[in-house]
Amino acid sequence: MLQPSPVAPPADLGDILPGADFADAFALDAKEADLDALGAARRALEPMPPWIAGLLRMRDRIVRPLGLETVADLARTPGARCGIFPILSATPQRVVLGLDDRHLDFRIVIDTSACAPGGTHVTVTTLVKRHNLLGRAYLASIMPFHKLIVPSLLARVA
Repeated sequence: MLQPSPVAPPADLGDILPGADFADAFALDAKEADLDALGAARRALEPMPPWIAGLLRMRDRIVRPLGLETVADLARTPGARCGIFPILSATPQRVVLGLDDRHLDFRIVIDTSACAPGGTHVTVTTLVKRHNLLGRAYLASIMPFHKLIVPSLLARVA
């Protein structure tokens, strides 16, 4: 599987974002055998492709008046990050990125495991916990973009 495919989210994600009410996942097999989760995350997110950066700038102009976090706000968040996202936890097999906001909390989980023949299976899971009507409306409005962006970013790992 050299192109990302939708898959069932991993079963062991319950403690990552308790109460999450949305989850999806995409996976692919990279040819590199010793690819760890942070390496896969950095390949996917750094640097952000120009078309996605443009969509994020447009998103920021729309959500700034609503008081939601922007890319500039994320850049001021202390701590390590991968691309624009804060790193919440990292092991060689799993990196968790994410943010909590007043409208929703989200996590991006990048998992890696060995696969045959001598490659690395990479799964990117998105978890969301919506808090209110704004969170539900926001997720609904970005979903068409999400379904394009995540596989496109994951394809960069291969």
